[in-house]
This record gives sequence, structure tokens and C-alpha cells, in this order.
Amino acid sequence: MHRRSLLALPVMGLAAPALAQSGAWPSRPVRIIVGFPPGGSLDVMSRLLAEYMQVRTGQTFIIENRSGATGHLGTEAVARAAPDGHTIGTIGMPGVLISPLLFATLPYDPWKDLIYVSPTWEFPNVVVVPSAHVPARTLAEFQAWARQQPRGVTYGSSGVGTTIQLCGASLLARSGVTQAVHVPFRGAAQTIPAMLSGDVQVAVDNLASYMPQIQEGRMRALAVTSAQRFPNLPDVPTMEEAGMADFKLTSWSLWALPAGTPVPIVQALNQHIQAISRDENAQRRALAMGGWLLGTSPEEAVARLRREAPMWAEMVRVAGAKVE
Repeated sequence: MHRRSLLALPVMGLAAPALAQSGAWPSRPVRIIVGFPPGGSLDVMSRLLAEYMQVRTGQTFIIENRSGATGHLGTEAVARAAPDGHTIGTIGMPGVLISPLLFATLPYDPWKDLIYVSPTWEFPNVVVVPSAHVPARTLAEFQAWARQQPRGVTYGSSGVGTTIQLCGASLLARSGVTQAVHVPFRGAAQTIPAMLSGDVQVAVDNLASYMPQIQEGRMRALAVTSAQRFPNLPDVPTMEEAGMADFKLTSWSLWALPAGTPVPIVQALNQHIQAISRDENAQRRALAMGGWLLGTSPEEAVARLRREAPMWAEMVRVAGAKVE
């Protein structure tokens, strides 16, 4: 799937565009490559951040969805792009830490072909069930219901090795559900219709992908995987509060540039990301969408990746994730 969408919406409450000086970055429209379809968490949060970037720089920022291969197609496109700062990649943390554990080869080297400018946003995963097809209103009720299904249950994700698949597999295994079928999709935009039709009974997916359905009542949120309740869903318990300890994690993404991008461009983009993360209006909008904005130095971004690598390696081992 290949789609471009021009972001030309005004951002309320921000200062007038700061037009780029002659010869400064960016000097022409910037494309942001997202390796998943429109409508998922990485897509909607990329669009939010792109709006603010557009206002801050005076240049157009274009979202380009290149879905497929668990996000690898999009990441490869970023890695192979000209290192001039006019191609940015939205890279989910799993593409850096988990994919190398599952695939014998990747079309890119996550440590050599990319520069991680900064984490951009973070969100908990949420245990969701379709209200019309699963009667459970609590995590305990879902666990009991799932164990009683004679043909087992199906759980959806955006691909093998994503945090979504690992969390779903871990939840069902720890719930004593012996018959569980993983159904991989290209992204939440495909998972959600399958759940609403009853073909998939549960997902432990990024909250940002499901906020509209939860707010409309079409999906029921049973628990979030963060250490604290999510501010915009105060009635939804954490996994520990719902009865499942040691299930605290968040999913996060980075903006990356091709290796070889000049340091001044990396620094300029980083400064914009950090400034947007401190903008109260931007944070309110992100919370309404199911996540919160981040901004750190490139060095801190790499340090966090290395710090979390052992945890995700253990999750892969416990879940038994593998590429078929």
C-alpha cells in the first residue's frame, strides 16, 4: 500500500510560521515515511507531529504510508533515502529491538543505517474486546470467558514480533487459554474491522489506535499496560489493578534520519521535537489521541533503546514469537 496525504491544516494556538531561512533546513517539502497503513497509532501521531513541524518551519510535511513486512518496507525506504534531512522515518521501537531477533536478515541495519533523532511519543497498550461480540466487562471476566470457548479465541496484531503480538500471546498464555490463534494484519486499520465483525475477539494494541472506538462504545477497554491509569481513561484499570502483575510496558516510537545526515540537520530536527513535546496544547491533543509526546537528545534515545533491549528479548523468548 502506498499513499500520500498532504498536511495543510492550521494548528490553533501556535505562533505564526517561522519561515526557513535561505539555504537552511528544510529547504523544500519533507516526507515522513510511516511503515503502517493510515489510521493506526504511528500514522495518527505522525500527522499530529507533522502539523506542528509544518507551522514551526514554514515547510510542508507530507505523510507517506508504506505498509508491509511489519514496518520493514517503510524503514528500508528511510535507510536508503538521501541523507539531506528531507526524508524522516517514523520508526516503532520494535523495528529496532525486536525484528532483529525474529528475522535472519533485514533489508536494513537498525544500528548502522539510521540516526535516531529522538523518541517522539509513547503510549500504553490496551486490552480491548469488541463490545458486540465479547460479553466481558473486566479482564477477569474475559479470561474466564476465553477459557470456556470450545474453539479458542483469536487475537489480532500488526505483525509478528510487534509489541502487540507479544503482549497478546503473553496475556492469553498467562490466562490459561490453551487455544489461541494469532491473526496478523498490516496495522490496526485492518485489525479493528475484523474485531468489529467478530472475526477477532481481542487485541492488546496501542491505545492511540483504539481511542475513537473506545469512546464510541464499539470497543471495550479492559486494562492498560502502563504503570498508571491513562489520564483520558480514568475508569480503565492498569493490568496490575485488573489482577495481572508484572505486565507493565509502553510502546514508543522515534523519528529517524538516514545515516550520513549532517549533524546540524539532526540537531535542528531534534530541537523542534523537544520544543513540540513541551507545548501544552500539543500534549493535550496527544493525550486525547491515546499517547503523550516525548523529546530527548539523540544520545538519550540510543541509551533507552539499549537499556530496553534485554527486556524485549525476554518477551520474545517467553511468547515464543517466530517468523513462519
